[in-house]
Amino acid sequence: MEFLLDTIDIPTITKYNQILPLAGVTSNPTIVKKAGKVDFFQQMRQIRQILDKGATLHAQVVSQDVPGMLADAHAILDNIDDQVYIKVPTTENGLAVMKQLKAEGHHVTATAIYTKFQGLLAIGAGADYIAPYYNRMANMNIDAAEVVHCFAQTIAQTHSTTKILAASFHNVGQVTAAIENGAQAVTMGADIVAAGLGMPAIASAVQDFGADWESLYGPGATVTSLAETINSL
Repeated sequence: MEFLLDTIDIPTITKYNQILPLAGVTSNPTIVKKAGKVDFFQQMRQIRQILDKGATLHAQVVSQDVPGMLADAHAILDNIDDQVYIKVPTTENGLAVMKQLKAEGHHVTATAIYTKFQGLLAIGAGADYIAPYYNRMANMNIDAAEVVHCFAQTIAQTHSTTKILAASFHNVGQVTAAIENGAQAVTMGADIVAAGLGMPAIASAVQDFGADWESLYGPGATVTSLAETINSL
C-alpha cells in the first residue's frame, strides 16, 4: 500500500514526508498551475531531494501528438532524472507513447483513466501504474469502486506487474474505498490528508487521555515527567 501526495508545493511535501509513510509525489499541468509559474525542472529536482530513497516521482507530458509526447518525456528524463515515472494520458497517441517508452526501459504511469477499457489497454501496454480518476468517474455516474476492482482482478489474473494508482479524490471515504477494492497506491491532495487526520473525535480522544492522566498525576504531567520524578527519588 502506497500513499502519494498530488502536489509540487515544497513546504507541503517537506511537512508530510516527515509525517506520512510517503511513497512518492505526483504532478500534472493543473497541479503545476496551482504552484504558479515555477522553474518546473528545478522544482521537481528539489522534490526528488526531499523524498526518501525509493520514493517515486511522477511528471506528465503536455504535448498531444506522439512525437511531441516522446519529446516531452525525454525532456523530463534529461532535466530531472532518468527514474521519473512519465505520466501519459491513456489515449490512442498515449498508448503508442507508452509502448515506445517501455521499449526504451522507462517508467510509465498511464493517467486520465475513466473507463475499464482504457485501464485494461494500459495494463496490456505494460504501464507501471494506472491512474483511474476516482471522483471524476463518480461525478459521471460511473461506479469507480467497481472499475478499480476490475483492474485489480485483471492484474491478479494476468500476473501483471502494473499497480493501480487511484487519483482524483473528493474525500477520505473515496480513498479508503479505492484501497478496499484493490488499489495498491493512492495519490491525494494535502487537504484530504488533513481532513482524514483532523476529525474532531480524534482530537477529543487525545484530550480525554491527557485529562485522565493529569487527574492521577497532576496538571501538565506526562509519562516523561513521571519517569523524571521517580528517577529523582
